[in-house]
Amino acid sequence: MDNSYVSLISTNPQDVKVSSTLEKSSGKKHLTDNNPETCWTSRQGPGQYIHITFEKPAIPKRITIVFQGGFVGIKCRVEVSESSDRPEWQTWAYIHPEDANRRQIFDLITHRDELPGEGIQSMKLVFEESSDFYGRITIYDLKIEGLLL
Repeated sequence: MDNSYVSLISTNPQDVKVSSTLEKSSGKKHLTDNNPETCWTSRQGPGQYIHITFEKPAIPKRITIVFQGGFVGIKCRVEVSESSDRPEWQTWAYIHPEDANRRQIFDLITHRDELPGEGIQSMKLVFEESSDFYGRITIYDLKIEGLLL
């Protein structure tokens, strides 16, 4: 693992948006609070997502997620955008988490010509499929690491 990567997720709660939240006690702030006792849980339905805006243009290199087994986004589309104001999303990669309660790390292979412009300002994780029959997603920890430009 490359230790020169930095966290790309801002401490500003406005920089993280989610498609839905099951209840207030499982809100989006728990995605990045570094507390293993708290989590974000979506409502039911397909297409649940997490939208992150970066403080500066960046090149994401690694996504680390801890799901609740049974509520895992087993097919996740990673979308990126140059803009944070009016994002124009383009699919960049797919990740396929296992239905497990452990930390899962996904290295993102980046080729300069695959990223728009000079890095990206926004990233969206779209969970196309869930291991939960109702489509709910539960995440205890989310980290996105990479390079700030």
